Amino acid sequence: MEKMILVLVLFCITLFLLWRRSVKLLKNTKFAKKSLSSLYGKTTEQFMPFIANFGYDPKNFRFIGTPVDGIVFDENEIIFMEFKSANSRLTPKQNNIKAIVQKRRVRFEERRI
Repeated sequence: MEKMILVLVLFCITLFLLWRRSVKLLKNTKFAKKSLSSLYGKTTEQFMPFIANFGYDPKNFRFIGTPVDGIVFDENEIIFMEFKSANSRLTPKQNNIKAIVQKRRVRFEERRI
């Protein structure tokens, strides 16, 4: 009887340890997938001005990366550009930048050294 209880306890401990390990592996896999997706996105952003339907002269685009992907210095306007794919959304900071631009709270400063 004692051997049966010992076997049952060891079996339960083994199951628990296997479950814990699988949860950890799943978390690591999710992290790796997100990280790879982020890296792919950052790489793709730099080539976006060269696709056919970009709509502006790629020579006028300056990549800055964060908080927006870049700025287009067109002949008659300046455009803050953010590239998104699939269901991705603007971050709170990007939404704030968008609101500031829409309220026309943008200015030019010159500083001399």
